[in-house]
Amino acid sequence: MTQCRLSLSSMITAVAAAATLSLPGIASAAYEHPANNEAGVIIHPEHFKSEETRAQVQAEAVAATQQGRLSYGESNYPPPVPSTGPGKTRDEVINELRNEPPAERAARLRALTD
Repeated sequence: MTQCRLSLSSMITAVAAAATLSLPGIASAAYEHPANNEAGVIIHPEHFKSEETRAQVQAEAVAATQQGRLSYGESNYPPPVPSTGPGKTRDEVINELRNEPPAERAARLRALTD
């Protein structure tokens, strides 16, 4: 009868392989699952459970940003752009460009090419 001894390296390899093979199963616990279709995923909304409303989540994100716990780059929605009032019409802009003095035109064109 021969005994088979397991070495430390083979045990580490076996644990690493088991962990690697189990990761896709853990990742599939999300409400999106990979699918062989045009979208690439199947969404199961019943897998996503949330106790908070959209307004509550947005309020928490704004509060975290104001407290410095969340920077702009870490959030997926930008802060609302403040309204600057009514803008110019297309005709107003065209008339301004037509009536632009030559010195201002040259400066504007230089700024565009720099």
